[in-house]
Amino acid sequence: MKTRPSLLSLTLLLLSIHAHPTLQTQPNILLLVAEDLSPRVGAFGDQVAKTPNIDDLANRGLRLKRVFTAAGVCAPSRAALLMGEHSIRLGAQHMRTSTGPLGPYLAQPATAARAFPELLREAGYFTFTDTKLDYQFSGIGAGTGPITIWDLEGINPLADADQPWSKSRPGQPFFGLINFLQTHESGVMRPSGQAYGAGHEATQAFRQRAGLVAAPVTDPAQVALPPYYPDLPGVRSDLARHYDNIHAMDSQVGRILTLLEQGGLSESTIIIWTTDHGDGLPRAKRELFDSGIHVPMVVYIPPALRPQFDIPQAGAASESLISFVDLAPTILNLAGITPPNTLKGRNFLSNDQPNRRFIFASRDRIDEVVDRQRAARNHRYKLIRSFYPQVPGGHRLAYRDNLDMVRAWRQAYEEGALNTVQESWFQPVPPERLFDLEQDPWEIHDLLQHGQLTLEQEQNLQQLRIALNTFIAAGDLGALPEAELRSRYLVQGELPLTPAPLIAWRQGQATLSSEVSASIAFRVSPSEAWRLYTGPVAATWIEAKAIRYGWRESPSRISAPGAPDGSATTPSEMRALSTGGTQEN
Repeated sequence: MKTRPSLLSLTLLLLSIHAHPTLQTQPNILLLVAEDLSPRVGAFGDQVAKTPNIDDLANRGLRLKRVFTAAGVCAPSRAALLMGEHSIRLGAQHMRTSTGPLGPYLAQPATAARAFPELLREAGYFTFTDTKLDYQFSGIGAGTGPITIWDLEGINPLADADQPWSKSRPGQPFFGLINFLQTHESGVMRPSGQAYGAGHEATQAFRQRAGLVAAPVTDPAQVALPPYYPDLPGVRSDLARHYDNIHAMDSQVGRILTLLEQGGLSESTIIIWTTDHGDGLPRAKRELFDSGIHVPMVVYIPPALRPQFDIPQAGAASESLISFVDLAPTILNLAGITPPNTLKGRNFLSNDQPNRRFIFASRDRIDEVVDRQRAARNHRYKLIRSFYPQVPGGHRLAYRDNLDMVRAWRQAYEEGALNTVQESWFQPVPPERLFDLEQDPWEIHDLLQHGQLTLEQEQNLQQLRIALNTFIAAGDLGALPEAELRSRYLVQGELPLTPAPLIAWRQGQATLSSEVSASIAFRVSPSEAWRLYTGPVAATWIEAKAIRYGWRESPSRISAPGAPDGSATTPSEMRALSTGGTQEN
């Protein structure tokens, strides 16, 4: 990578963008995130997957082969991705905050912390996303999170004739996060026929209505089963359906790439393709095995932009350990922005930073089932610590039990028809497990339960224990009962209300501030979209609200020159102020 720009050079860069709005000096960036998918991609060595578009992107870009999410399930993983920090530091570790069995609450990142798309927006980027949020300090869908993160959300880039990047100003770079629901666990559930219950029936109806039922292209007889799966028709058919969804998702990625090319943007847009965690299959999703946290990633930088970055040649692959918390600082660096110290990851495209020795991952409450596990992994070994060892991975779970393969697998277990490896998923686990991932990639032979360790294994065990203890000691809100955590985040059972921002006028410019250091959104016309406040605004009147992540957004505060500093007005009083009236609160 080039030397990180100084504050002065960044200031001059931003002034240049402001002074010459038709001159783009920063790259466009698209982050494409498939849901619930391990490295089942041709470019990553899978012989069954039909993924020509992602394979082509990988052949023209960089394959990152050892990327690991912070959790094996979506909402905690997405919180870590967006904030560049592990979910256990944010109160975002339970699946999920907005629909928990104790009642809803929201995670509360540190006051100074900002989601990295908001930092991009602050630096002049146009930011957009689709209908999926799920950040733990938001609900699941668009319109439920802080309005300061995205310029535009709720779009469908595959269906909209007017593409979201066309909404940016001339010369303004864009950052977009596009999710692909096609590969979600719900797509593995049988899409028609007798449903297992109301939840399964609703899933079938939704995916049929949304056009998310993939055409069959995979022969169940050809899928390769890991040794922990029994060879049963229900297992094979579900895994084949997963591959069908992967193929359909790949086609959607191809559509995005075509739209960029048609818009003349393919040579100015950096593309990162990855997934939010491992396969939406049993003993994968929600787990800390590699099947739950190991994901594929491709970074494509167009040839015209490559001289700016010190990256390997096209088609290269990297074996460096990468954590999902590294995505935020890496993307900011690609945009020429120095990451703030609230982001705990590292720029994985920089040769100036040391390689990771360890990655860490966490599992806490999963829907209605209480659990707590922590994992540390180096290049060869993984340590998993279970604080509820009596909870087996194969516990009953209402949503997951809509999968045919889960039911078939559990029935075989209850009938005593499984071998030792296949039945272990339904049994309690030891407090600690150690796996040699080079000799045992499926993580089925716990070295701590199989005789004396070699000297190398013992040394790695001690290193992993020290690393994991240090990781936990740095801050782990999972150590609190969720009821206590929830009570910390609520005020009399309700989300706290962010105080309205203060407004001060001087020489026709409004300066906005927040007494709780919240983000501030504003507009200078009641018909315009909310903008992110970054400095004094010239206006005849202004409407503003403050947003503290995890709190309710503040009431609007409306003011105009001549009003007392920080005065709040009603919409009717706003009209009076904007026409020269003197009504005040």
